[in-house]
Amino acid sequence: MCAVRSRHGPGVEVSTLAWVALATTVVVLLAIDLFGFALKDREVSLGQAAFASVAWTALGLAFTLVVLAFAGPTYAGQYLTGFVLEKSLSVDNLFVFALIFGYFAVPPTYQRRVMFWGIVGAIVMRGIFIAAGAAVLEAMHWTIYIFAAFLIVVGVRMALHQETEVDLESNRVLKVVNRVIPILPEHAGHALFVRRGGRRAATPLFGALVMVAFFDAVFALDSIPAIFGVTDEVFLVAAANAFSLLGLAALYFTLAGMLDRFRYLGIGIAVVLVLVGVKMIVGELMHIPEPISLLAILAVLGASVAASLVSERGDRIPA
Repeated sequence: MCAVRSRHGPGVEVSTLAWVALATTVVVLLAIDLFGFALKDREVSLGQAAFASVAWTALGLAFTLVVLAFAGPTYAGQYLTGFVLEKSLSVDNLFVFALIFGYFAVPPTYQRRVMFWGIVGAIVMRGIFIAAGAAVLEAMHWTIYIFAAFLIVVGVRMALHQETEVDLESNRVLKVVNRVIPILPEHAGHALFVRRGGRRAATPLFGALVMVAFFDAVFALDSIPAIFGVTDEVFLVAAANAFSLLGLAALYFTLAGMLDRFRYLGIGIAVVLVLVGVKMIVGELMHIPEPISLLAILAVLGASVAASLVSERGDRIPA
């Protein structure tokens, strides 16, 4: 048995079987995604991406019913809020992914493959971050205030600096990779490595994969503390992260051509981070019902999207 403790109650016992079932489900879904879509080098149409995005989102939402059946409405509410939070925070990743694909000139036919392996790496890395975060909170619960302060600072900085600043040319990780194995300027189909002059070299596809994995790890530094502000049940944190990441590629290809339209979404995400940080502090003093947290997140994100669309419509109207 794997016991997890809640700061507002005794917690819920999560059996080893439940963890195995979750891990098996994620692996099976990844296998379906790999053999059914990722290995097929073809451009993803908007219709296909939108359908897949809706399907992945529906699957993540449906897991709420599983939690409801086995753990009750309180934990179902925590999972649902965590899933919505992680899904919304993942949108911020998409802007960076677009920059990475542009920098490495990754053809649309190969972007799906890169996204898949990036997601696999992200699930593994986030699993490590979740385990580390849970261990820290269990041993030193006062670190919840550090997590909260971190989220508030990140949220404020995001709100004040809205431009997406990613300088891949001077990225240290990319420089280290280039020293270990040089990255060639030209692609070689979907190959990650080739031989040139008897030496092994990497293709731009490998460089893009490394950068996608690296920046997802960077984004996890705020998304993992954020979801611990919603629930400290490790099983729910892991499930919400896994289901939100599984649909990341489909969401990217759905919104790839429309990212510039959501000019105020970054501010909405920043406000959500601040709200979660404040909730983590206030939640130590009084219980905040999960429906209130969920409605607050949805209201902020909805308002930012609506403001973006209204602003864009205003730009189209001739003076």
